[in-house]
Amino acid sequence: MINITKKKVFVAMSGGVDSSVVAGMMKDSGHDVVGVTMCFSISHPESKKPSCCGVDGIQDAQRAAQILDIPHYVLDFAKDINDHIIDNFTSEYLSGRTPNPCVKCNQHLKFGSLYHKVMSLGADALATGHYGKIEYHERTRNYQLKKAKDTRKDQSYFLYSMKRETLPKVLFPLGDLTKPEVRELARKYGLNTAEKPESQDICFVPDGGYQKFLENRLGKEIFAPGPYKNEKGEIVGTHKGIAYYTIGQREKLGIALGKPVYVYKIAKETNTVYVGPESMLYAGGLFASGFNPVSIDVPKEPMEVNVRIRYNAPEVRGTLSYVGDGRVRVDFKEPQKSVTPGQSVVFYDGDVVLAGATIDEPIKCEEVVHSHMRLEE
Repeated sequence: MINITKKKVFVAMSGGVDSSVVAGMMKDSGHDVVGVTMCFSISHPESKKPSCCGVDGIQDAQRAAQILDIPHYVLDFAKDINDHIIDNFTSEYLSGRTPNPCVKCNQHLKFGSLYHKVMSLGADALATGHYGKIEYHERTRNYQLKKAKDTRKDQSYFLYSMKRETLPKVLFPLGDLTKPEVRELARKYGLNTAEKPESQDICFVPDGGYQKFLENRLGKEIFAPGPYKNEKGEIVGTHKGIAYYTIGQREKLGIALGKPVYVYKIAKETNTVYVGPESMLYAGGLFASGFNPVSIDVPKEPMEVNVRIRYNAPEVRGTLSYVGDGRVRVDFKEPQKSVTPGQSVVFYDGDVVLAGATIDEPIKCEEVVHSHMRLEE
């Protein structure tokens, strides 16, 4: 945690235990603390799961602020979440891609709209309950985004989209704590959120799942059925609409071909979902766009990095090459499975988050595909 003394720190309070504890830690450190909660006008009264920034989240944040004896304000960002997150979420699925709304939320809302708002109100820093670290690197003389101590809670994958210029004024006080330690602090502060369970991953998607959300928002008629095709280009069935599928999917395809098949490609142009053996999922690399070098300069030469192609995927070695106009190419040392357009690819050097981008397309590794096909035969 960056050590600042007697500064005005705004704390983004979602109503969960993590951000409530951050507010307590900031007050303990002697800062002038102000709690702020982002209101997205989202409500799922039928849901059994707690949600961040819904009515229950706002009430829990207000109560935590009262307990800590700090001022608390609710700021309206309903338009922002619709313009930057929900519209993108729906358009990506309609394009046959699988979006990552948490990355977009950090980019456009928490460290975009909210960051600029609190700075305009006189903040010296914005503190959040994210599990990550921001540290100043003496040799390079710049701030770096890094992984959290608690590897099970580390959120650095979702934070790569932060702008470098915000790093000096953002605090992640939980970076060196584990979740049990955070809950123990909550009990110490007497917080109402101490035993509150985790919130659902996507705050605007109810219990019914993203397909139900898309149907309610857009209407079922927008999902046009189309052909399933196999790896030979033969029609083998009819799908319900490309928004219902994602790369690597095996269940709920509604077709029986006498052997397991997986979705390995979705083509919006022809409204086609391609299915085939598991071998078709492997790729030797990928192209990605929206490259954000959060801790480094744009690389002028190819560089060896650790690569993560989804949040719960292990890091693998690869070569990162910047090809211009915010696009990068990644070549894996070993073929990877289910490279999914719309998801984030994040690059690491040890515990440092170097950069990240949004996956556009996999680069197929024919040698790997053929070798797997021979093994299946």
